[in-house]
Amino acid sequence: MNFSQKLFCFSMLVGFGLMSCTNTFASASQQDYNAWLNQLKKEMHEKGISQKTLDNVYAKNYYPSTQKIVKIDRKQNEFVLTTSDYINRVVNPQRVKTAQEKYKEYYPRLKKISKQYGVQPQYIIAFWGVETNFGQNFGGYNVFEALTVLSYDNRRPKFFRQELYNALLIADKQNINIEKMESSWAGAMGNFQFMPSTYNSYAVDFNQDGKIDIWGDFDDAAASAANYLSNLGWDKNTEWGEEVVVPWNFDFSQTGYKKIKKISEWKKLGIKTTNQKNLQYANDLSASLIAPEGKKGKIYLVLNNFNNIMQWNRSENYALSIGILADYVRTGQKHQTQTTSMPNKLETKDIILLQKFINEHNYSKQKLSEDGILGSQTKEAIKNIQREAHLVPDGYPDTVLLSLIKDYNSTLGFKIPVPDKKLSKKK
Repeated sequence: MNFSQKLFCFSMLVGFGLMSCTNTFASASQQDYNAWLNQLKKEMHEKGISQKTLDNVYAKNYYPSTQKIVKIDRKQNEFVLTTSDYINRVVNPQRVKTAQEKYKEYYPRLKKISKQYGVQPQYIIAFWGVETNFGQNFGGYNVFEALTVLSYDNRRPKFFRQELYNALLIADKQNINIEKMESSWAGAMGNFQFMPSTYNSYAVDFNQDGKIDIWGDFDDAAASAANYLSNLGWDKNTEWGEEVVVPWNFDFSQTGYKKIKKISEWKKLGIKTTNQKNLQYANDLSASLIAPEGKKGKIYLVLNNFNNIMQWNRSENYALSIGILADYVRTGQKHQTQTTSMPNKLETKDIILLQKFINEHNYSKQKLSEDGILGSQTKEAIKNIQREAHLVPDGYPDTVLLSLIKDYNSTLGFKIPVPDKKLSKKK
């Protein structure tokens, strides 16, 4: 999955909140659906989609009798993946090996794309590998099937209806076989998993053959990805960042990818490379420090290109995976498994409990979605709780914090109650 419009689409697969509601499909009849579809087609025609395209696309019946797509949309994992678990799953030995091989194979073509759009080839390979395993897995759905079903569902119909319109626009304007417009269950298409709106905004006909084919033509797909990153403000002269070490007394409230300082400031705070050397970046370069597994985990200094990756998908774990895989491609180094010092896995239900606590006691400026996702807003709110509870404010909810939340006294807060003297006297 990718891009800002589909932030939640990727997040759902790694822990989106399960809705216990009755959805549209549970009570809908074929007659109701047909009436809805006729109205949909009328709306799309009024917005400029040709009748020919509508007839071609809806020659098939997309009535979701099995509700499979909606079930995936509601999917919720029992446990939250740690950053180390996530990276080990995504940046595995085979993917590193294949990425390095593909880099050598495609380098002459990538060099041309890189020259035009200013995105280093290793990042294009990294996105390709993470998104579709180098074109091996486009998702298995027809984009019109997926988006029609999700437009009919009652959870986020407005978003998916707009994406459906964009997909129909592609069929209307591009010389693309609609049967080959394969996507993920959420409508992300082709080698780099573009949502239809992203395709219409950034996809390019790099080989100038009269069509933009992000499914069967690598040059079109890779150039489209590079064009998107370039428009985000990609800096071809820097990388994404690196793992660093912090002093023993470091203030972890300074972490978070939205908390930006100059490299010179991070140096003054004692941030060094993992081999205890000074940071090699220019002093006036902006960077942030992230601690995705808290004070016990790895710490990363991230530059603006990391933020650009986060625009593709707003997940720190995803952005780290892209950066780390790109480093393997660039350096040619052998894969090393990520180690972790996190003894206990977080359960999704615990994150939901925390989010409810945060909302109930106003620890966040904005109300959080109680979805079980440990995102940046939830982490910042957790830091507020940790400060009040006199814990290290690293934004990571360990078992100590969870125990304090469960035992929270609305009158005393996190203070330990003083025992009654009378009760403590010996008889």
